[in-house]
Amino acid sequence: MAKQTKLSSRVALGGIVAGLCIVTMILSGVIPALYILAPMVAGFLMIILAEEVSTGWAWLTYTAVSLLALFVTFDKEAALMFILFFGYYPILRRKFEGITSNVLRWIVKYILYNVFLAIDFLLTTYVLGLPTYTEDGMIMAAATFVMFNFVFCFYDRILAQKDWFYKKYFVDRIIKRRG
Repeated sequence: MAKQTKLSSRVALGGIVAGLCIVTMILSGVIPALYILAPMVAGFLMIILAEEVSTGWAWLTYTAVSLLALFVTFDKEAALMFILFFGYYPILRRKFEGITSNVLRWIVKYILYNVFLAIDFLLTTYVLGLPTYTEDGMIMAAATFVMFNFVFCFYDRILAQKDWFYKKYFVDRIIKRRG
């Protein structure tokens, strides 16, 4: 009986997180300025599953949300950003923290992120058909590339603070208040 309750709790938590992720992703189509922030927030929600259940369950939910995001979100570029990087990076980041060299850890993270940027650019340009930079092409592309790398640094720093927010605020104040 306890095993069924545990499984049903996992399924319920996975469903809640998946629902919140999808709602967040749909908001990117309603408020276009959220096309970068929505995938980041949806990815951040994966931490709940990785911490409370398991990384395997988080990967399963990421896969489900990725498939749903392709079909139900209005902003396909935001869905692509979630699928290609922001959805799985918070889960994978736990593995990166095992790299003892700080420099090597950042190099690996930035290589992964920049591969994502390149693939995202190619897919949004040639598959989704979104317009690219025409007048000052290379200068604007390079400036955007640099800007997105700063966004990644900011995002990674926020994920590093997840321990404070998740454990100290959410678990200690919200969950224990009810329990």
